[in-house]
Amino acid sequence: MRRLNILIWHIHGSYLNVLSRVNHNWFLPIKPDRGPGYGGRPTNHDVLPNMREVPAEQVRDLDLDLVIFQTPKNYHEDQHEILSEAQRRLPQIYLEHNTPRPHPTDTQHPVDDPRVLLVHVTHFNNLMWDNGRTPTVVIEHSVAIDPEARYDGRRAQGIALINGMQGRPRIAGLDLFLQAREQVALTCAGMQTEALGGYGDVPYRDLHRLAAEHRFLFSPMRYTSLPLAVIEGMHIGMPIVALATTEVPAAVRDGEMGYVSCDTAYLVEGMRHLLNDQDAARRMGARARAVARERFGIERFARDWNAAFARVLS
Repeated sequence: MRRLNILIWHIHGSYLNVLSRVNHNWFLPIKPDRGPGYGGRPTNHDVLPNMREVPAEQVRDLDLDLVIFQTPKNYHEDQHEILSEAQRRLPQIYLEHNTPRPHPTDTQHPVDDPRVLLVHVTHFNNLMWDNGRTPTVVIEHSVAIDPEARYDGRRAQGIALINGMQGRPRIAGLDLFLQAREQVALTCAGMQTEALGGYGDVPYRDLHRLAAEHRFLFSPMRYTSLPLAVIEGMHIGMPIVALATTEVPAAVRDGEMGYVSCDTAYLVEGMRHLLNDQDAARRMGARARAVARERFGIERFARDWNAAFARVLS
C-alpha cells in the first residue's frame, strides 16, 4: 500500500515504539506543556524517524490520510480542537488498549459510530466491550525490543515488569506479587518499583537485557488486555508465570511455556520448579519464544494494520 500520513496522539509509549515500525508517516501533535496526549515522541523508546512531532496549532495544515484516536478525550474533544473541518471528515480509527471498566461486560464503548473502525488489541477485549454500532477488528500486540536480548536465566530469581503497581494495586496484582515474594525469590522493574525494593524505571532499551538474566517472568495482573511484559518475556525466551485471566490463557500454554492458573499456590509451586530446574526453564522459554515470533511478530502486526488502513480508506 502507498505510504500514508497518519495523525496519532502519544498515549502509550511502548505501542508507539512498535507502531513506528509500520512503514507510514506518523504525526504526533505536541503542546508546550507536553500535557496528556501531547508529549510527542517517547523519550524512553527508540522510535523511528518516521514518527514526527508537529505543534498542535499546525496540525490543521497537514495533508493527512487518516486519524487514529486512543482515548475518549482524543475522540470527543481533541479532534474538534486541533483538526480542520475537512480533516474531521477523514477516515477514522479508534485504537482501544484497555479492558472495559467499570463493568467487564456491560460497559458501553465511548465511541458508537458506524463510520469509525474500532481496533481492539485482544479478542477478549472485543468480546467484552459493548461495541454498539461501531465495526471492530482485532490487531494483536507486537513488541520492538533489542534483538540481542536473549534469555539467560542465570539469576535464580523471578521478575515482574509492571509500572505503577501501587497506583492500581488490585488490577496490577500488587498483593499477589508481595505474597509470592514472601515464598520465592522475586523482584520487579518499572515505574515506582524502587519503593518495593525493585529496579525502578529502567530505560526500555535496557530493560529486556536485565529481565533476561532472571529465571522467569511473573505477571500478577488481574485485569488487563494482555500484559506487554508477557509478550516481551516470550520474545526474549523467558518462561512465563501468570494469572489465567483475560487473554493470557490463549497466549501462554500452561505446563509448556510456563505456568498459568488462577490458583496462586499452583503458580508459586511453578516458580519453585523453575528456580530449581534451570534446564526446564530454558525448554519452556524456548517454546514461548517460538510462539511469540509467529503470533506477535512485527511482520504480522504490520500486515494487520495495513489491512485495517485499506479497510477504512476504501
